[in-house]
Amino acid sequence: MIAAERSRLDIRNLADQAALSSTGWTLFGRPFRTGLRLVPVRLVRQFPHAGRPFDGPRKFLLDLIGDKPVLDVGCGDGHIAFFLESLGCQVIAIDNPQTNFNRMQGVRALRAALHSKIEIVEQDIDYNFSLPDTQCSVALLLGVLYHLKNPFSVLETLLARARYCILSTRVTRLTSRQGDDLSRFPVAYLVNETETNNDSTNYWIFTSVGLKRLIERSGWRVVDYATFGNTSNSDPISPEGDERAFCFADRITNPITNGQLAGGWHEQESFQTWRWTERKFSAVFSDIASDTDHALRLDFFLPAAIHDALGAVEIAGSINGFALHPQTFAHAGHYTYEQSVPDSALIGQPVLVEFTLNKALPPSENDPRELGLVVESVRLS
Repeated sequence: MIAAERSRLDIRNLADQAALSSTGWTLFGRPFRTGLRLVPVRLVRQFPHAGRPFDGPRKFLLDLIGDKPVLDVGCGDGHIAFFLESLGCQVIAIDNPQTNFNRMQGVRALRAALHSKIEIVEQDIDYNFSLPDTQCSVALLLGVLYHLKNPFSVLETLLARARYCILSTRVTRLTSRQGDDLSRFPVAYLVNETETNNDSTNYWIFTSVGLKRLIERSGWRVVDYATFGNTSNSDPISPEGDERAFCFADRITNPITNGQLAGGWHEQESFQTWRWTERKFSAVFSDIASDTDHALRLDFFLPAAIHDALGAVEIAGSINGFALHPQTFAHAGHYTYEQSVPDSALIGQPVLVEFTLNKALPPSENDPRELGLVVESVRLS
């Protein structure tokens, strides 16, 4: 499929292709025998409904994906991952062997049978969720959210790696089949493990109002939203009360860098739009053209506590060892350290940018960290 034809396939076209491509024991026209019990084809269940909330340019999913990888979180046997790979996409497929239908043997067997190159990551996303150091285009979270104990944390973590998020999950309007109406409130129903087919991995069933608030409070913006199934009197537990939400969200805030943070950054419990640094800190940038003008920009905050203790602070920067002009900041406040970057400094990939402060607050009894600046953004553009 040539790039132009691939690009103009909208989500409805992809849904049709998905339904044709994944049936029974044949995947993309190729028979396979794994000897494993596989999940019923998830692709057919999820993708056809994707066309409903998408509108305008967002319906051209492959344009949104571009040349960056896709995250398929809760990939199951990988049907969506393999389908997107067949369209030319790079895919990182993530699931938890402890709760996966066949402990992820299915996705691995299918990858071997299809001679696939998708990246498979074993990860319990409810605990210490971390992602590969790769900026991705789209994160897929289809039929996963109600299986999570900590959905807020997972959505925040995805914010650091993906530009867009497409998710589906069960939602509810009532507390039970004939229960109280919750639809106006931003709440969730915590199911008893016996209420949903004795599946102990089911947890939170949100109302639509609650789901939208969860998405937006975790740093995303709801762009398109639709529900299907029982859209009049859905409940969180019965088969006939099943209502599903499908949502397209984009990132409200940009990540702290358009590269990758390297050394000298203090970890945070969740993704934020700023980070404390040490006296020396660095970032790495890939795919930087060396034949155009570039600028390095560091937006930061010099806290009054640092200034009161240390006085003026000087920043010196370098790119691939090429020294940039130092600059002194004499007062507490928000600042930008910006330097033009010569082409000669961009030879060799990846590009390493290093910053050094002439002083930093040393570790103390109350805080074991060395503290330099609060950085809001570091970009090479």
